[in-house]
Amino acid sequence: MSSNNNPFSLEGKTILVTGASSGIGRGIAIACSKMNGTVIVNGRNVSRLQETLDMMSGTGHTLLAADLTSHDDVLQLVEKLPKLDGIVHCAGVGIRKLCKQIEETDIDYVMNANFKAPVLLQSALLSKKKVNKGASIVFISSIAIDTPSVGNAIYSASKGAITSYANCLKLELASRLIRVNTVHPAMVWTDLIFKDGVEEEELKADEQKYLLKRYGKPEDIANLVVYLLSDASEWMTGSHLEITGGGK
Repeated sequence: MSSNNNPFSLEGKTILVTGASSGIGRGIAIACSKMNGTVIVNGRNVSRLQETLDMMSGTGHTLLAADLTSHDDVLQLVEKLPKLDGIVHCAGVGIRKLCKQIEETDIDYVMNANFKAPVLLQSALLSKKKVNKGASIVFISSIAIDTPSVGNAIYSASKGAITSYANCLKLELASRLIRVNTVHPAMVWTDLIFKDGVEEEELKADEQKYLLKRYGKPEDIANLVVYLLSDASEWMTGSHLEITGGGK
């Protein structure tokens, strides 16, 4: 428990956030800093990571750029890291293609970033003893794993794969009281939703179908992740939490 007796505080915790150069990852890094965590932000783009750092509260945060799909980059990153109390696997990519158009390069692009990279990073962190007893590991998955949409097969499959992986990881780490949970957002306003050329007017019309009449914001997801990283959730592991604003 943190020294100020606030179970939601991240004071005294060192947290790695991947994919922190934009979107949900950036939002998570900022939220963790506001709750007094010491945050290490990771991504590939140094200038955008620096922008994230500039938005964060407090001091002592670190920027460690690395391409998580590169074996050498991952090994170098892990060597530089201190021992961690929290890990948020947020880095990922999306692609929309009809099933009849999918090629091997499409599968490699999405699965390497969304499944292979976090699995191998987590393996390296554990083998190098970089994860403290009682730590919390959070994977950003998606409601897409069981809410199919046209053209979203590879992305959905990648998020389903990482969720199944998390189910096994929780068993292997339970003896060290390390918790493993996943977060499954619906649509969130980030650059990723514009990737496939969808017009903003079309998205704004769609968000009115949500019960709360809007898509999510990065901070909505970040606040849930802060809870999972904090001592307030110390009796939670193996949970898959949907956060959807009442939309699917």
